[in-house]
Amino acid sequence: MPLLPPLFEDETHAALRSAARRWARTEIAPHAYEWEERGEFPRALYTSAAAAGLLGVGYPEPLGGVGGDLSHVLAEADELILEGKSVGVAAGLGSHRIALPPILAVGTDAQKARFLPPVLRGERIAALAITEPGGGSDVAALTTRAVRDGDHYVVTGAKMFITSGCRADLLVTAVRTGDKGHGGISLLAIEREQGFTVSRKLAKMGWWASDTAEIAFDGCRVPAENLLGEENQGFVPIMANFAVERLLLASNCVSIAELAYRESVSYARERQAFGRSVSGFQVTRHKLADMATRIAAARALTHETLMRYLRGEMVTGLAAMAKNAATDMCSAVCDQAVQIHGGYGYMREYVVERLFRDARLYPIGGGTREIMNEIISKTEGY
Repeated sequence: MPLLPPLFEDETHAALRSAARRWARTEIAPHAYEWEERGEFPRALYTSAAAAGLLGVGYPEPLGGVGGDLSHVLAEADELILEGKSVGVAAGLGSHRIALPPILAVGTDAQKARFLPPVLRGERIAALAITEPGGGSDVAALTTRAVRDGDHYVVTGAKMFITSGCRADLLVTAVRTGDKGHGGISLLAIEREQGFTVSRKLAKMGWWASDTAEIAFDGCRVPAENLLGEENQGFVPIMANFAVERLLLASNCVSIAELAYRESVSYARERQAFGRSVSGFQVTRHKLADMATRIAAARALTHETLMRYLRGEMVTGLAAMAKNAATDMCSAVCDQAVQIHGGYGYMREYVVERLFRDARLYPIGGGTREIMNEIISKTEGY
């Protein structure tokens, strides 16, 4: 169980955690090191996760989901990281968590029925394609162009840093259909058979087990019926999706840090130095105490944000705060975990080594730390 269990969790969360824990222990953990080194996990893992009722968490049952809300999604993701011990696998399996919500939010009933069930069954892989090679966090400056041609859009441009992009069958893609700025952005559901290509698989510092791609659209013809929501009205659902994504990333950071903490406690108890366990030294105990305190504080802010979101409140600024606080904490905790492990913490077969690398993404992904501070500044009115 977490260091500080969420007080609002009920028996549905407990049952979900139990199922996710069992599945991750048997289906991910024994293979985590191998898949990290290989740079991907078997595609069959999606269907296995779907059969275990994990991919559909948070989605309506009529569309192939198993119900639940964002608190259930975060509980499941927590267990996949803690017990699977591969952030890359959890990230790859969970790419639909940020790809499908725009369809659920602004898609038609026909679009929802067409796109969601195959993904939730593990038959197709969905990814979100927003970031571009020259744009980074500046979504309003994106240049991938979609031009209407009869009953199709012709899409030209590129996307960068797309999680699950190498194997994605469906890309929920931000495109420019109008003038410059946020007012000219639309969302398209682009399927692999419509012609997007993987320019290259990207080699990353962390998240090795998840594939990450640069995507090219070279005159890709997409049916106009794949437009999600209204033309030139895509910016608002993109921003709403970002707020939830940042909350998910903050929660991931808490999970990663707790895993690093657990590994450190176990190592410190077992490792002998100067005739006693490493945990027998006050300096080690105090490191662990600081780690536990930072984790508890970040978890509290993340849960506060989650509860406000579930009550229907606007959490744009608070989600940015939670992401910054959690990412700072995660980096610090993983750094101390490596230090406690000493030379072994620098070795790739030790979990804390890859957690240290994995943690570095979070102050960048989903909007940089600097962009988060700009959002906080605006929401706080200064």
